[in-house]
Amino acid sequence: MSAAADKRAELDLQIGLLTEHEVTRMLHLVSAMAERLKVRSSVDEEIEELKQDVEAAAVLDKIESADAAQGESQEDAPAQR
Repeated sequence: MSAAADKRAELDLQIGLLTEHEVTRMLHLVSAMAERLKVRSSVDEEIEELKQDVEAAAVLDKIESADAAQGESQEDAPAQR
């Protein structure tokens, strides 16, 4: 991958993680408002899971593991002509 593509992918990941963090905070706020107003929804069970923060380090670890596994599988694959 070229250096420019790598930088774009890294920026895209950072924006995605920031967006996830902001949406999680908004979900906390809306959930608190619904609770105070005693509003129930059919997705209340899902809300608690969605309110969990995504750890950036965990995401990066998964990406690096996937990249390493992909690199290993490419090394084991026979060369194509």
